[in-house]
Amino acid sequence: MKKLTAEYLLNQSRPISHILFFMIALVTVTVVSMNEETLDSFSEKLQFFILLFIQLEVFLFIAGKLFAGLETGKTRAEITGIIVTRFVLFIIACFIAAIIIYLLFKYITAWITGSDLNHVLNNFLVNEFNGWFKSTIGGLTFGAIVFIIIQWQAALQREQKLREENLIFQNETLKNQINPHFLFNSLNTLSSLISSQPETADKFISRLSAIYRYILENSQKDKVSLSDELAFISDYFFLHQIRDEDKIMLDIAIADQNKYFIMPVSLQILVENAINHNMATRENPLKISIYLEADYIVVKNNLQKKTIPLKSTQIGLRNLSERVKIITGKNIIIEETGTLFIVKIPLLP
Repeated sequence: MKKLTAEYLLNQSRPISHILFFMIALVTVTVVSMNEETLDSFSEKLQFFILLFIQLEVFLFIAGKLFAGLETGKTRAEITGIIVTRFVLFIIACFIAAIIIYLLFKYITAWITGSDLNHVLNNFLVNEFNGWFKSTIGGLTFGAIVFIIIQWQAALQREQKLREENLIFQNETLKNQINPHFLFNSLNTLSSLISSQPETADKFISRLSAIYRYILENSQKDKVSLSDELAFISDYFFLHQIRDEDKIMLDIAIADQNKYFIMPVSLQILVENAINHNMATRENPLKISIYLEADYIVVKNNLQKKTIPLKSTQIGLRNLSERVKIITGKNIIIEETGTLFIVKIPLLP
């Protein structure tokens, strides 16, 4: 059963939202009519009910437009500034909308009842404005409190989900750090290099050390510079290339790498998947390309799947997809043609 949160109840795409506002308007009219003498007739109560119901629907629509799609990946101060700015816009927009709705409603009512339309605006300014202003400000204050609660609740949910995803990511990262296959293969390669190619062995040790240092220093961060991540990828790919020689190729074609940011250890997952799931020979090498496309960084490889597929739980790619969705609000894009496998990750601001 779907959990009934405030965000769920106030979603105008669901009938329950309109039913809720219908009930709020009905209860408000009942309470007001019991405590004030201004709503004597059924006609006055009905007009007040219709006006209130329309205003609630319009206020919620404005709030949905202004507060939807709050950016992630920003600091607390930036998020607070965005919410405050949107809140001010919300109050101003609702106040203007309330005036327009009220006057239109009065003109329509006067037209239906045959009253003089010329007196509507003057009567509003002279006799009704004070009462209307107090009730409208009261309603907007109530609405503002509701939406602040919704934003707060949504922020808590995002924080909780991000914490859970980070725990999963840290667990996966930890497992990668002690991955016996990766370490076993690296040490075997190093052992053979020490006697035959001591200079290359020194480079191998240096790159292996850099990989683990990068993971240890950045696995807790939300974002790193693209230049740091690509340097890490170059080190990681170097270790594979020592073993596979000319069977695998990496082409990084990105200028001004310091201008961009990305989640740490995100590209490594894609490069690792490409190497693990594809055949690579000198005649048909595996070619991996990394480049920018609009606001995305793209990892592309030629598709030449292994005859016997490597057993995979796809946890790495699924986890990456979830982290990207939470932090950027966008989805990673995965495209597979007959010859290419392409993954696009949104860059961070």
